[in-house]
Amino acid sequence: MAVDDVDGTLAAMGPRLRAVREHHSATLAGVSCATGISTSTLSRIETGRRKPTLEVLLQLSKEYGVSLDELAGTAPAPAAEPRATAPLSFGDDKAVLPLTRYVGGLHAHKHVLPAVEGPPARPRQVSHEGYEWLCVLYGRLWLALGDQDLVLTAGDVAEFDTRTPHGVVNAGSGGPVEYLIMFGPQGERLRPRTSPAAGRGNRRPNGAQAGREARP
Repeated sequence: MAVDDVDGTLAAMGPRLRAVREHHSATLAGVSCATGISTSTLSRIETGRRKPTLEVLLQLSKEYGVSLDELAGTAPAPAAEPRATAPLSFGDDKAVLPLTRYVGGLHAHKHVLPAVEGPPARPRQVSHEGYEWLCVLYGRLWLALGDQDLVLTAGDVAEFDTRTPHGVVNAGSGGPVEYLIMFGPQGERLRPRTSPAAGRGNRRPNGAQAGREARP
């Protein structure tokens, strides 16, 4: 493999490592505690500001239960990929269905939060590099964004810089919540190419697309 190819493969591992960590619902702090790798080092690797060493990759490969070939994107595709259409389940917390298979750029996922019994607690917040676009498909989703508490319902959209502390839970709709995520690990954003038709329907005031005051 040429030097440029090696450098490109190492640079591309950042978004892939981040995606694998998020699929395991793991935080940088949790991975740091389990592997002994500092959170600042993990963050710099995931955002492409630092190339991972072989020792780091071996530790992360073991922690996430994936091969180095999978992390490098060089693993041969199996004859059949049931995981390509089946959601990744995480116990009783949520299920995530990856909708994109490429490395770099915007990543898309569908998330499903199960039904809850009783009033939920305020979502635990995290912050990290990147930019996120979220759209609720079904149910009621409680989004804690900084000091804001918003309840999003079907059709509501929120977008935000993920360096702002954020977290979500099922707002207690009596059923599951389904929503789409578009995430740009390097701050990539969606680029609208059309403008909404003026005067069509009852338009909400600016910012209303990010939800309503939470009353879970």
